[in-house]
Amino acid sequence: MNIINFLRHRNPKLKKKLATAKIDKTPYDYLKDVVKKTIINTALIIITLAIFLNKNPNFLVIMVLGTIVTILFLYSINLKKVDAKIMKRGKDIDKEVLFAGRFLLIKLNSGQPLINAIVDASKSFGVANKYFKEIVKDIELGTPLEIALENAAVNSASNRFRKILFNITNAIKIGIDVSNSLGSILDEISDEQLIEIQRYGKKLNSLTMFYMLLAIILPSLGMTMAAVIFSMLPNMGYLASKMYWIFGVLLIFIQITFISMFKGARPNVNI
Repeated sequence: MNIINFLRHRNPKLKKKLATAKIDKTPYDYLKDVVKKTIINTALIIITLAIFLNKNPNFLVIMVLGTIVTILFLYSINLKKVDAKIMKRGKDIDKEVLFAGRFLLIKLNSGQPLINAIVDASKSFGVANKYFKEIVKDIELGTPLEIALENAAVNSASNRFRKILFNITNAIKIGIDVSNSLGSILDEISDEQLIEIQRYGKKLNSLTMFYMLLAIILPSLGMTMAAVIFSMLPNMGYLASKMYWIFGVLLIFIQITFISMFKGARPNVNI
């Protein structure tokens, strides 16, 4: 058993992840690319490290440990790219899942068959249309509507979109009105998004308070106190200039950190 097959057995869920991320590769081919990229990147890093540390007395130990750590780190990063793509697809569809579902509901209430409503949704504007195109493509290849919806639900990166598709599929199987079932699940998703927005408002108040404290009040007081202290001590001009640079870099870091926190806390909805 070679290293690729060993890694494939170590990642039994990779096949489903690739299908969810819409990466048209087998687990073997994907892991082969991951190993190849890991080896190339590791070689570049280790060569660069060797150039700067070739005179170090512990050169051999550093190279061995550095190689092991770099391989493990880069392999993990390259392998997780499929998870990053799944997350991105999920966020994209979550932003418009409510509008996409309501578009289907309007079409169904106007008397259109479900298959025609899905085709129209695949031609509509927005991010969601490409996910409906995948369903339409599956149907055009000869897959029955019910199975195509099930496959799309199983491989959906969005839990909310999966709910909609499973709800439609169950309605078809049971033989009840799809529009009533779809309307109920859309109301449920709408309530979930409203709760997320309310939670975001509470979280935003806490983040704003910490931002005012750590990014505005403390730096302002720190700079003022440092200026007063340095002005009272002789021959501290050089140290004072260095401290101001440190304060500036630290302030930039704090600002970037809070910007990331605000973006991360924002609910993934598009109102």
